[in-house]
Amino acid sequence: MKAERLAKIRRVLSHRQPTLSVLLEEVHKPHNLSAILRSCDAVGVFEAHAVVPKGGMPTYNATSGSAEKWVPLRLHREALPAIREMQARGFQVLATHLSERAVDYRELDYTRPTCVLLGAEKWGVSQAAAEAADANVIIPMMGMVQSLNVSVAAATILFEAQRQRLRAGMYDAPQLDPETLELLSFEWLYPELAEIYRERSEPYPALDEQGMPLERPLS
Repeated sequence: MKAERLAKIRRVLSHRQPTLSVLLEEVHKPHNLSAILRSCDAVGVFEAHAVVPKGGMPTYNATSGSAEKWVPLRLHREALPAIREMQARGFQVLATHLSERAVDYRELDYTRPTCVLLGAEKWGVSQAAAEAADANVIIPMMGMVQSLNVSVAAATILFEAQRQRLRAGMYDAPQLDPETLELLSFEWLYPELAEIYRERSEPYPALDEQGMPLERPLS
């Protein structure tokens, strides 16, 4: 079982996309946060970002499918510094926001380093954040309502990013460096043991093909 688990973990990590992310601006409903992280895991997002709502971060619920274990959520205090940080790292930040400069979300190139900015359930992306983004995107609506639920919008855009990246062959070879891939393989396979090694500032042991540590595990 360990060998099968390790093989699956390595396969999933080999598809992770460190150049694809989301930034949630004060999304405060647990089911939305959980559903977004589930979509992130499904398309291979390596790390997600969130601006903490005024009431604090919501807890996860069953909607996540345990995705919070596999997609780290990095927290930020304010949206604008978070946007600038992503841009400084070379990401294009695409805000889901209806404005004069908004374009159909399918017109953008998601093979570029991309961070999708999504806003709070009732208010959407703030005006300041939308203006700071590299582009505003919309999902065309043919009904009476003007927008989708934030988690549905996230999934819609992320799967367009996945489609483009699949076509470009970006899932064919690991984008994580070998050292990071092996470190995460150990953490995902042995989360409690990994925590002990980190507390002791000791390196993780290598894993054999059966998923067993080559060194004697800590007791």
